[in-house]
Amino acid sequence: MFVLDRRGHPLDPCHPARARRLLAAGRAVVHRHTPFVIRLKDRSVADSTVADVQVGIDPGSKHTGLAVFTDHGGNRSGRYAIQLDHRGAAIRDRLSARAALRRGRRSRNLRHRAPRFLNRTKPQGWLAPSLRHRVEGTMSWVARLTRWAPVAAVHVERVSFDTHALSAGKPLEGVEYQQGTLAGYEVREYLLAKWGRACTYCGASGVPLNLDHLHPRSRGGSNRISNLALACVRCNQAKNAIPVEVFLKARPALLARILKQAKAPLRDAAAVNATRWALWRVLEATGLPVSTASGGRTKWNRSRTGAAKSHTLDALHVGHLEGVTAWPSTVLVVTATGRGAYARTRTDRYGFPRLRLPRTKRVKGFATGDLVRAVVPSGKKTGVHTGRVAVRSTGSFNITTRHGTVQGIGHRHVNLLQRADGYGYTTHPETRHRAASPPPPEGGGLHAGGI
Repeated sequence: MFVLDRRGHPLDPCHPARARRLLAAGRAVVHRHTPFVIRLKDRSVADSTVADVQVGIDPGSKHTGLAVFTDHGGNRSGRYAIQLDHRGAAIRDRLSARAALRRGRRSRNLRHRAPRFLNRTKPQGWLAPSLRHRVEGTMSWVARLTRWAPVAAVHVERVSFDTHALSAGKPLEGVEYQQGTLAGYEVREYLLAKWGRACTYCGASGVPLNLDHLHPRSRGGSNRISNLALACVRCNQAKNAIPVEVFLKARPALLARILKQAKAPLRDAAAVNATRWALWRVLEATGLPVSTASGGRTKWNRSRTGAAKSHTLDALHVGHLEGVTAWPSTVLVVTATGRGAYARTRTDRYGFPRLRLPRTKRVKGFATGDLVRAVVPSGKKTGVHTGRVAVRSTGSFNITTRHGTVQGIGHRHVNLLQRADGYGYTTHPETRHRAASPPPPEGGGLHAGGI
């Protein structure tokens, strides 16, 4: 649990059982429900010994993993895990719909409007709104974590794969690059992303994949990234030392697609990493020490500790480390939902208004997006329902919980837990590796505010 002193300054996170004892003894009050934060009433930072924590970030296009951990001599112990779900796809779809409407207006026989395409310049470092949302959403949660915990450093994946090491096609040494024990992981990570984690020749996925040379090395082929592909064991043995042009002679369409994809330039990788570079620049502006690493090193770290593949475990394994002794067994899933819309009408397919929404968004003291708990004593919906509420003018609300949406709950049974902040909260268990898994931290990493 996150802990604040009496003046709101962050202290060391504590065990959930200790937080319950402090609340029961009257020494603390609930500062925030989710993530669960308590505030002590009888202690300040000056009276406490504070051990710093660090934050790891694994940026992604749909999900971003955040891990709060302690570091003792290179051995990390996870304290809290958050999976941030972005809504960049929804932003992109709405912008596309708006562009389609404007394109339609331009083609109609309406009054003349002078063209404005020549006076619209983009500033340096401009990002599309769907990409900027990912950066700003991640930074919002980094700022929250620094308010709730004594964060001393940040570790972030700046690139998914090292394009400099990839484009060289040979081991880089000395001032060019320090390759070390990470050799090969950058190549494998890039090829998995490039070929969709499936066999290049038969499309099989979920099976062991080998590196395959399109033009065999025995016939003069090189180790450059443009000559490498992924092949399942069966296809790899069938192709053997045969050039791809001969191996796929009877399948010209597949051959053309593979050759085109193999020669795709590395600027595609640079486009994938654009958001991560922007995030790194914003993190640097916070003044916190920021360490960067590649996705290849993260994968190598996970292979050493036996951790499974997940966004939060990737965040815990970002950068240089000796080992990981524990990680949380429960992940807080934070979904970006937005704060509603300004439009107060709904239109039909012709663009005419078909209904009008109320001018006020608060009904019976509640607003859509609030975190609530409803205790229904009788009827078909008997039970306790905790989740995000959608209000109705009739006073009959819908509550979205981890198990689904419960409709038609009267406002008299609803109690407010936390005002809407633009996010929805659920929890799910952390992914566990079947071969090896370090012991969970005290209490299994469960947070008292789980819903």
